[in-house]
Amino acid sequence: MKIYPAVDIKDGKCVRLRQGAADAKTIYYENPLDAAKAFLDTGSKNIHVVDLDGAFEGRLKNLEVISSIAGLGMFVELGGGMRDESAVGAAFDAGVSRAIIGTKACTNPEFAIDLAQKYGEKIAVGIDARGGKVAIKGWVEVSDSDAYDLAVRLANGGVKTFIYTDIDTDGMLTGVNVVAQKKMLERLLPCGGRLIASGGVASIADVRKLLALAGEFENLDGVIIGKAIYEKKIDLKEALASVEKWA
Repeated sequence: MKIYPAVDIKDGKCVRLRQGAADAKTIYYENPLDAAKAFLDTGSKNIHVVDLDGAFEGRLKNLEVISSIAGLGMFVELGGGMRDESAVGAAFDAGVSRAIIGTKACTNPEFAIDLAQKYGEKIAVGIDARGGKVAIKGWVEVSDSDAYDLAVRLANGGVKTFIYTDIDTDGMLTGVNVVAQKKMLERLLPCGGRLIASGGVASIADVRKLLALAGEFENLDGVIIGKAIYEKKIDLKEALASVEKWA
């Protein structure tokens, strides 16, 4: 299981939102590159980057700083605003390792399936949900689509990696929703889909809960940790060491 420290970019700054609300943000770094450098210095080989402006506006807005982050040499997965293939190509040209399709995968699943068939494991789908229903457009709208059914459909179409975010716990430091993540793992396992858990991770105990889940489900690829690192609720070095010891 891997740890993906998160860098969310809004208005050119590194921020965290509470339950995805644009007006409930906290700025942690004026320059997102500084956050990425701090994670790299701690020993992280992976990073999860979200262009929040892109998610809200429907097109990539922070590609210059994203390119700078990719230049550090970590495995960079990027989400936010990639709703056509040209945007995905621009992300890859900027050095991004994996592009995460969110809104467009919900509104047009064939788009994500076609990309997965073309780019293979460089494509992931981000499924963000409230009460099991998929949220889109930067979590502004909640659709009628069932998150688990959508994941299975996409996995059967060839998408291999999924990021599942429980919005109700995201940015709240209330603990990971193990039940929801386990259900997604159960649904994806027969389809060959891998899962990266996201939302609510608040302590090293949550990391250990997910490590225990990884012992049960081989398709748990990793966990995204954001606010807990910035608020010093989790020591990233300790978390990385826990994962290394488990491996």
